[in-house]
Amino acid sequence: MDSPHRAFAPSRRTLLFGAGATALTAASASALPASALPAAAAAGSAAAAGSAAATGSAAVSASAAIPSPDDLPLTGGPEFPVGLFWPPHPYASTAERFTEIKDAGFDFVISGNYAGDGNIFQYQLDLARTAGLQMLISDDIQIRNMSRWFSISDNTADFLSVTPDEARALYTRARDAYGPFSSLAGFNLYDEPGAGWFGSLAQAVAISRELAPQLLPYINLFPSDDAAYYRSFVDVVKPSLISFDRYPLLSEGREDANYFHNWAIVRDAALHGDIPSWVFIQTLAYNGHREPTAAELLWQVNISLAYGAKGIQYFTYWTPEAARGEGFGPALITVDGRRTPRYAAARKINTTWLHQVGRELKPLVSETVVHANETPLPNGTIGFTPTNLVTAVTGDPVVIGTFHSRDTASTDRWLLVANRSHTTRSRAVLTPNPQTVSTVGVFQPATQSYTPRPTTPTPVDLPPGAATLIKLTSK
Repeated sequence: MDSPHRAFAPSRRTLLFGAGATALTAASASALPASALPAAAAAGSAAAAGSAAATGSAAVSASAAIPSPDDLPLTGGPEFPVGLFWPPHPYASTAERFTEIKDAGFDFVISGNYAGDGNIFQYQLDLARTAGLQMLISDDIQIRNMSRWFSISDNTADFLSVTPDEARALYTRARDAYGPFSSLAGFNLYDEPGAGWFGSLAQAVAISRELAPQLLPYINLFPSDDAAYYRSFVDVVKPSLISFDRYPLLSEGREDANYFHNWAIVRDAALHGDIPSWVFIQTLAYNGHREPTAAELLWQVNISLAYGAKGIQYFTYWTPEAARGEGFGPALITVDGRRTPRYAAARKINTTWLHQVGRELKPLVSETVVHANETPLPNGTIGFTPTNLVTAVTGDPVVIGTFHSRDTASTDRWLLVANRSHTTRSRAVLTPNPQTVSTVGVFQPATQSYTPRPTTPTPVDLPPGAATLIKLTSK
């Protein structure tokens, strides 16, 4: 019996592209090689993804230059990007609500919360523009068809795919519909793809760069302890950033035992690709996860900074309604639009600490991450050992991220020292090496400056979840 996909394929193309679908498909078939990507699956091996990219993406990727993250919205510029997912729903999308987002120190919004209509997207983009926010558009039907619901294949016999030229036509529609808004930062191409999608997503990203090099092609990855998943994403898709979600605050006061391990392998993949790493932080309770305190919000942010994060995203801003069936508790804003204590906590974090320290860290390169004074070490972490700049770290447990400048002539180092605990104060002492360190500076976010300290043992007193940034000027 014939496949139903085969039987209905002509009407599918007609629905997607209108009367010109047959001509567009014929032009694609004659202009492109006959090799094909396999139909993308929701999950698969990294090796399969690499094979798919090798066999079917050359016609797209060969013509698409890879822009530097420095030249794209959000990843470029001096400002550290702070974003949110699940914004106000369409009925609550007002100028006042978008101003409320901006006032809480957010820079961008990832659309969602049942905003799936082009007119609504345009309306929200206008609100964002007025409020001084940027938007990554999710769930636009054109983008979904070219990057998620169908794979991209140059084999027109694959009826669960669109050809590269058809994908270009879909992307062009979305670009032309939303591109006139200066608040458009880019498109969310796929959330949490399996590795089997990487070959097709490589083509989608290349098409985005070909047709709108000024926009950010965004993809968020699922949590995983498999380093090959993230490495393959970087090598095959060649993304402009690597973003992932893992929510470490479990019920009954527990922590996800592999949270640091996941961060370590994402950090490694980001350094491998020389691209920024972004992460989502947990703002609410849901199945098996607890409601964060203000200190636990701050802890997630600072641990992520220590591990090299170049962007922070909050999951969620508005509270998803109970009908979703995932047991969501209140986020920053309740289902009916009231602010929770976490709104105030996030506002304080974003406006008095994260943006300020983020400006310092954004241009720097993560060099090492170590856990000091912690026994046993969590899975995937590395314990502190003396270096030529810091000879000892004593006292309570802290996580130390070390950063260097991209200027190879500079031998200075920056240390983001984060409290390992989100419930107790941490008092530690760092001992700089006086033979190699000429000055010690402690970052003051209020003045965006460093207060000099003697090159003697430097005490660090951190409230639950807090961190400090120290600059070591070398001799």
